[in-house]
This record gives sequence, structure tokens and C-alpha cells, in this order.
Amino acid sequence: MSLLVFTLVRLIPGDPALLMLGEHATPAAIERLQAQLNLNKPLFLNVSAFSQSRNVADLVDSQFFAFLSNILRGDLGQSIFSRVNVATELAARFPATFELAVGGMLVALLIGIPAGVIAAMRKDSPVDVAVTSGSLLGVAMPIFWLGMLLIYVFAVHLGWLPPSGRLSPGVSVPRITGLLLLDSLLQGRWAAFWDALRHLILPSLALGTIPTATVARMTRGAMLEVLNQDYIRTARAKGLSTLRVTWRHALKNAMMPVITVVGLSFGSLLTGAILTETIFNWPGIGKWIYDAIGARDYPIVQGGTLFIATIYVVINTLVDVSYALFDPRIRYS
Repeated sequence: MSLLVFTLVRLIPGDPALLMLGEHATPAAIERLQAQLNLNKPLFLNVSAFSQSRNVADLVDSQFFAFLSNILRGDLGQSIFSRVNVATELAARFPATFELAVGGMLVALLIGIPAGVIAAMRKDSPVDVAVTSGSLLGVAMPIFWLGMLLIYVFAVHLGWLPPSGRLSPGVSVPRITGLLLLDSLLQGRWAAFWDALRHLILPSLALGTIPTATVARMTRGAMLEVLNQDYIRTARAKGLSTLRVTWRHALKNAMMPVITVVGLSFGSLLTGAILTETIFNWPGIGKWIYDAIGARDYPIVQGGTLFIATIYVVINTLVDVSYALFDPRIRYS
């Protein structure tokens, strides 16, 4: 991942030194700034220096190996433009992205799982057709279009919810964890909690659309498979109620593929919220990286992408471990 992100970000046309100095900068000034930012070194291998000294240390005196060496020391570097430490900025912005991802995932779980269960219980009925059609529509709908539509309807036309940001002007919450809802609860700031919740609703709905559709379709498919099992027919023959058979026996055994989808979707919400954060002016990692790409700020793009990739791997590992909680036949030794 470090090799990919280092290479791809440098394929983007544009020179950070030229962007910082402007189009009227002299070549000498550009060269001086490139030397200060270590952009004058070869990308991967310094063949010219190695050919003169025959020293392996000179061969790896390049931008990539300097970047890799810093990563192995836990140093993500500094922003080219703001000179702010990338790790510090990540720690400041990640709570906003995490809060938005949790909101989108709650929307997906609260709507997707019940919709999938009901559709499976009423297979081929109008309800099933509506859920299936809605799922296809949710997957196909562009997030940027849905976000603007939500802003127009609920913020501009009806005036029920704010259109952007995390808090209204004049409202503040002293930072404890960076999660506004949690921090306002811990400090008993109920007005700030309600204001933060109102700001979270629209971006959560927009971000949770695709996961909701995916969870609903996966839940429906898994439930249809489980409902045809012998032990479900046995439970019904014993006189258990439909609700108990469905929610306690069938759903629990149908959760394995759903958990996988939920884990992957949550990782995607953490990594793919760039459009949502940009539309709703949400100060998270996605919008930060988006702005850095436009500015050719290599350290931010590299450090942010590696951080997101690490989070994705951790989430997938936790999903694998959680299988044992739902299926007693799975044990990890």
C-alpha cells in the first residue's frame, strides 16, 4: 500500500513547489523550494549517486525510501503547505469521520436488517418486491446527488435540519474524545448534543444509503436460506411463535454473511466518505485528503491513505474474530 500510494499520488499532474510559489515563480526559486521539500531527489533509486560512490546508502537516497523509513519510525511527515504534523491532524479529524461512519452504519442496520427479514418472510409479495427494488435503487443512486437532494428538501425547502458542518455558529463543545455527541453528553451540554445530532442526520442518511441496500439484500438472501432448514421447521412444529422462530433462531444463524457485509461496509464508510464530507462540509479525513489531492500535498495523501488502509485491515480482523460470537461451532485457539 505504501508503494501504491507513493506512486499514484505522483502520477497526478502538478508540482507542489510551483503551486506554492505561483505560476510566475522563477526556476531558481522552484529548485530551492524543491530541495527544501526533498522533491529534487529521485523517486525510487538514486542511480547517479550510486554510480559515483558505489555505496548502497546512496542508492536508496530517494524520496520513496525516505518516506518508507519515516513510516517505519511512525512518522507520517508534515504537510507541505501548512507544515502541520500529519499524525496530529489525523488525530484531530478522525473522530469526525468515525462519528459520521457510525451514524451511517446505524442507518444501515436499523433499516436494512428489518427490511431484509420482512422481505424474506414475505417472499414474492409486494413488500418483497418493494424492498428488492429499493435496494437496487439505493445501490445505484449517486451519493452526491442524494446529498444535494437531502439538503434542498430538508434544509433549504423545509428548514428542518442544518445543511452542513458539525455545529451551528456560536455552539461549542470542549474536546474530550473529539466525538461531539459523546463529549456533549459527558459534559451535560444538552443543547450542544441536540445541535450536533441535527447536523449528523442528513450526512448519515446520505452515507448510509448504499450500506442499507447491501445489508437488506444480504439479510434477505441469508434468511431465505435459513428459513428452509430442518431445524426451523422443527421449531415451528413445536409450536413456537413466528416472531421467536424468526428473530431468535433464524436471524441469529443468518447473521454470518450479514456480519461480513457490515464489517466491509463500515470499513468502506470510514474510507469512502470523501463525497459526503465534501458535500456537507464535514471536517473529517475524507475532505481533508480531497483538499490535499488538489493541493498536491503528498504527505497528507500518503499518511491519510495508509491510516485508512490500516483501519480497514483492523476492522476486517475484528469481523473474522466476531464470527465465534455468533456461531458456537467456530473456535479460535
